[in-house]
Amino acid sequence: MTGEMTGTARSADDGLDLPALERFFAERVPGFTGRLTAELLQGGRSNLTYLLTDGRHQWVLRRPPLGGLTPSAHDMGREYQVVAALAGSRVPVARAVVLAGAEVLGVPFSVVEYVEGVVLRTEDHLVALSDEDLARCTYGLVDVLAELHTVDPGAVGLRDFGRPVGYLARQVGRWHDQWRRVRTRPLADIERLHARLAELCPGESGASIVHGDYRIDNAILAQHDPAEVRAVVDWEMATLGDPLADLGLHLVYSDPEFAPVLGGRAASTSDRLPAPADLAQRYAEVSGRDLGRLDFYLGLGYFKIAVIAEGIHARFQQGMTRGSGFESVGQAVAPLAAAGLRALEKTI
Repeated sequence: MTGEMTGTARSADDGLDLPALERFFAERVPGFTGRLTAELLQGGRSNLTYLLTDGRHQWVLRRPPLGGLTPSAHDMGREYQVVAALAGSRVPVARAVVLAGAEVLGVPFSVVEYVEGVVLRTEDHLVALSDEDLARCTYGLVDVLAELHTVDPGAVGLRDFGRPVGYLARQVGRWHDQWRRVRTRPLADIERLHARLAELCPGESGASIVHGDYRIDNAILAQHDPAEVRAVVDWEMATLGDPLADLGLHLVYSDPEFAPVLGGRAASTSDRLPAPADLAQRYAEVSGRDLGRLDFYLGLGYFKIAVIAEGIHARFQQGMTRGSGFESVGQAVAPLAAAGLRALEKTI
């Protein structure tokens, strides 16, 4: 996995205690040679993600943010469980290595293999790719999403991973509850958006494993072919639920209003990528699903992103973020809420 680094980390103040990790790795990780160095991977706005190496092997460690305010959004065990379950499926994931409780770092964390490849985080990362390659990449991501939604949860040991019935109503309520936890200011459009979503909430369109945060920079792509997805990452919000919620959120990430959440000029918001309507059409063709209520799923996607952005902003105000680009995140919340209201009045 390639991408910017934000510097070394060795102390608990940086989210890691490497001496404690070294003792843990010596007991639990085959092949570990005795001393770790770590780099904080740039791009994460929720869980903290580190690249670890002992000089011979490389791993990726994820742990909850410092001062996390939305506990249900940082479940290391769920993330590890779904990655381990999908190994061997047609959905590409990193190999799960080990899951730890709070006894090592004071918080749970997971470790997976390092996957070599390219992560397209910003518009600058798109410059080297032709428009044709970008289109193949973007449609390829939609195809992988549709493939995920065909996986039988019971067949991969995830039968009890979530409760698909009532998923949409619970999402509307859960993200409003999260808003009350993390809000730093009143925002009338958030309350209006929540009320409209609760009023319009349909029954589920189906049931599948859902990623919960599916976008272009949560995929590691092959260096020789950007249409080849080597691993889908950041499964912290995965569950069993309505597959169209995944699609709606994926399409919302195309909106330029999302760009400040990733520090500006996010790859997913580039106008060089296929339009949301084209991506929706591709998903409909590949999956065979009816997108007649896509307006609701878009509104729900905007609501979810707005609340997540407010949580990141709250942690930034408390000095609990690590890395750069957090100062702009709070600016996205109000425009995202307004966009969600507009989405409920039309389809793309």
